[in-house]
Amino acid sequence: MPWRAVTRLFRPRVILRSPLGTSTWLLHLRWFAVVGQLATIAIVGWLLPIELPWQPLFALIGFTATTNFAYTIWLGTHEPSDRINGDSDDALYRTELASLLMTFDLLTLSAMLYYSGGVDNPFVFFFFVNLAVAGVVLRPVWAWSLTLLSIACFALLIHYRTPVALLSIPLEPEAFRIRQQGMLIAFSTCAIVVTHFVSRIAEELTVRQTQLRVALQERSRSQRLEALTTLAAGAAHELASPLSTIAVVVRELARHASESEVPDVVQRDLQLIDSEVSHCKAILSRMRNAAGDQAAEHWDQITLVDLIDTVVEGIRDPHRVEISDDVDRFADYHLWIPMEAVAQAIRNLIGNALDASGPNESIVVDVQATDDDFTVTVTDRGVGMPEEVVQRAVEPFFTTKQPGSGMGLGLFLSRNVITRLGGTLDFESQLGVGTKATIRLPRKRQPL
Repeated sequence: MPWRAVTRLFRPRVILRSPLGTSTWLLHLRWFAVVGQLATIAIVGWLLPIELPWQPLFALIGFTATTNFAYTIWLGTHEPSDRINGDSDDALYRTELASLLMTFDLLTLSAMLYYSGGVDNPFVFFFFVNLAVAGVVLRPVWAWSLTLLSIACFALLIHYRTPVALLSIPLEPEAFRIRQQGMLIAFSTCAIVVTHFVSRIAEELTVRQTQLRVALQERSRSQRLEALTTLAAGAAHELASPLSTIAVVVRELARHASESEVPDVVQRDLQLIDSEVSHCKAILSRMRNAAGDQAAEHWDQITLVDLIDTVVEGIRDPHRVEISDDVDRFADYHLWIPMEAVAQAIRNLIGNALDASGPNESIVVDVQATDDDFTVTVTDRGVGMPEEVVQRAVEPFFTTKQPGSGMGLGLFLSRNVITRLGGTLDFESQLGVGTKATIRLPRKRQPL
């Protein structure tokens, strides 16, 4: 068998199975086994003329019941984990505990078969039940370990067992030896086939479950984004008319003021109002672009330097933003992107970095490019973020700012713009040092 195939058996695409092996499902299965073993012994003792060593058999069943009772208490004191991909220490511990319990079950079954005829006992086929369950609920390395253990136990049961007269098959020594060898080969082959296919099927189901979970999350995110897009477009439409009216009235007032003797402070106030109205219109346009409104986007053929210049024009406190000195070398680096949408996404990162830094501290914006993509890195000197905050930073309406300081949409909208263009947005944060946000976008040189 090629080495890659061997590696594939023991290194799955997912680390843990679904929570079946670490939940009450395994608990109920073991209780069912206890009841089934007791019922089988009772029926055999009542209906069949077979003498069995009842004491060790009941002791083995009692051992299974005791361990399962302890497992019941343990599950009652530990909340189940909702992780699937093995990134939870609790989920890993649950799976290892389930593996240990199933090892006990396999050894208990082997011991019960030893006291009841060994491989001549028809219930020897229950080895395959254990292996099938192990393939579903355990990691492949544990499932294959139990397979090897079951083959070893079966081989021992061929030679070491308590004979039961009614089950024994009288054969000549040579025929008996051939029968033993054939049974061992058949059992080993079936055990390997069962473990292989059940493990593969369980792994595929786990992968599909993970993919479905991701797809549902993406669908939920898309639905929230559609709602935001509708809200942004509606706000822009509803506010455009009154803002235009205000702009016209302010300009008329400014014209009349210039023809009359009015204090300079009044003219400055009118100019300020006109400037702020234009600023509001620009914000509404950027909000539509950032929310992903395709109709609001305008694709531009620009250079990387043009993009950075556009970013700088719209940021606050530009004196606190340090742009890498060698950015001018990208003057001939041409792009085809929705410039305003991408610029606003970068502005959102810069705005967050300024908020995270002290009022007298600056942030650093570094630009790098290759023939295939370009990156913009924004680094602040703030207090940093813990890992749980980093994981949730791009969720809509999640913010660590004071109430009234933000809605928690900036990073969400930035990430949406970047990912829709085929790029990535990553964060690196260290408590007490600061945070680095990196945008990576593919380079598009021709119109789509």
